[in-house]
Formats: sequence, C-alpha cells, structure tokens
Amino acid sequence: MSTRLYPAFKNGNSKLHVFLPDFWMKLVKPSHNLLPNQVQFVVSPQMTKLDVKQYLEKIYNVPVIHVNTFNKMGKTKTVPNQYITKEPDEKIAFVTLHKDHKFVFPDIFAKGDEELNEQSKSTKASKEQYAQKTKLNVSKQGVPTWFSH
Repeated sequence: MSTRLYPAFKNGNSKLHVFLPDFWMKLVKPSHNLLPNQVQFVVSPQMTKLDVKQYLEKIYNVPVIHVNTFNKMGKTKTVPNQYITKEPDEKIAFVTLHKDHKFVFPDIFAKGDEELNEQSKSTKASKEQYAQKTKLNVSKQGVPTWFSH
C-alpha cells in the first residue's frame, strides 16, 4: 500500500516505526444521486480499487463492500487567439459500504446561525458607514470622492 523505501528493520532497534501510505483521499459531494450507503471520493491517481478498500478498512475501520473507480479527464478552456489551458485529471472512486451503514453528508452551517446573523449585521453597519463617508458632497463639484471626508 506504500511506495516508500524504508531501511531494513533490525530487531532490537529502539526507534518507533510508523508506516503511512503515500496516498490521499478527498470526500466530495456526489455528482449525481447515490444510494444512502454509497460515498464518492477523489483519490490519488496511483490508487487501485484494492488500495481504496484497504485504506478505508485498515485506517478508518469502515466496512467496504465494493469499490468502482474511473479516471475523469480535466476540462480544457480556450481563450480565443491566445492560449489553451487544461485542468488536471482526477480519479474518482465510488465506495459501497455495508447495507447497515448510511452516510449523510454533514450540514456544517446549521449550528452557527446566530453567529452568521451577527456578522451580517456588522457587515451591513460597516457598509453604511463607508457609504456615508464616501458620499458625494454637492458643494465640491468635480472633486474626487476621497476628498469629501
């Protein structure tokens, strides 16, 4: 599961050896409707189906039934008569969990509604204060607004 080359382990060596994988996985919102026990990941391009399954089972103790992977080509964008750019390719993994496990994407904005209201009030107040400072003074025609304070 790891491609790193480690020095040979010798008995009696007092150092702690921790072997971590070189791979990464990113949980993303599904691109289309999935079953409640399916999850979509963007994974490292070097990962195979077996690597994805072992990563989730051994590191996170998640029971995995089946894994589907495919390579998604990055979009190309063109600016006429100038240049062409291409986004990087991605490897997508659809993981089917045990039928008893149901994954629900967490709602991260549900708890802090009071904080958001306070922040929006302070933002509105600062915008009004800025508008009052920079409003055009009729007695100073032709003078830029940053002189009107």
